[in-house]
Amino acid sequence: MTRVTLLDGGLGQELVARSGDAPTPLWSTQVMIDHPGLVEAVHADYFAAGATIATTNTYAIHHDRLVKFGIDDRFEALHMQAVAEARAARDAHGSGRIAASLGPLVASYRPETLPPHDEAVAKYAEVARLLAPHADILLAETVASLAHARAVLEGARGLGKPVWLSVTVDDEDGSRLRSGEPVAGLAAIVGELGADAVLANCSAPEAMEAALRELVKIGLPFGAYANVFRQITKEFLKDSPTVDALEARPEMTPELYADFAMRWVGMGATIIGGCCETTPAHIAEIARRLRAAGHQIV
Repeated sequence: MTRVTLLDGGLGQELVARSGDAPTPLWSTQVMIDHPGLVEAVHADYFAAGATIATTNTYAIHHDRLVKFGIDDRFEALHMQAVAEARAARDAHGSGRIAASLGPLVASYRPETLPPHDEAVAKYAEVARLLAPHADILLAETVASLAHARAVLEGARGLGKPVWLSVTVDDEDGSRLRSGEPVAGLAAIVGELGADAVLANCSAPEAMEAALRELVKIGLPFGAYANVFRQITKEFLKDSPTVDALEARPEMTPELYADFAMRWVGMGATIIGGCCETTPAHIAEIARRLRAAGHQIV
């Protein structure tokens, strides 16, 4: 029997889908503004599906995004709203932990957009200080390069909360980050700065096994949560993209996705879940498979 932490699934895409609104570059932040309570409802559905972690809807709340829309004065309030909705769902469920999401600065999948090191560290530290008192875990998500890993770990350290580092890898070669650098390069950075778990996220399910073969060598708890996009399109890699530039893979049913997830557990992964375009149904199927195999969800 393995004790497995079951993360939730996609939040931003699920919110956009449920809202019925046209996507904007503010992504799930706009949904939270326009539909208070919808974030809590999605968290509640993931807890009901079997997830033991609620990942806060803070991935895209960064100054560079808010400034463009003239709402940077709401930076702190939006973070607190996201935390409050996650905590409300957790409290109603009666158990679970809160993982505070630290998303990429400027853009996802584009390591060249990372600000200079000291600026990036300061921006991550600001978000981490806001969220740490209200969360059980600081989750650095979709880390696309070694420089990105160093900056977010420096920014999130020393706040008394576990830090989980999650990298996004090449969809065709999961042993490499989106930057092209080897996943193996994380070992020295984690060894220097510290982390409490290492993960891979927001990449194709097929890429995760190669990533996990490298992450296991770091010697920390490890795991994966994949997206189910057909591909990351060139339109999405332009400035201020919207999520309608991406398309889900219709064949990646909860059953097929759970097949991948169970292979990750077979490799020793103890933290699994879903990323963009996975749903409560995907998490429910993973939970069912874990229990059927005799694992304990914690």
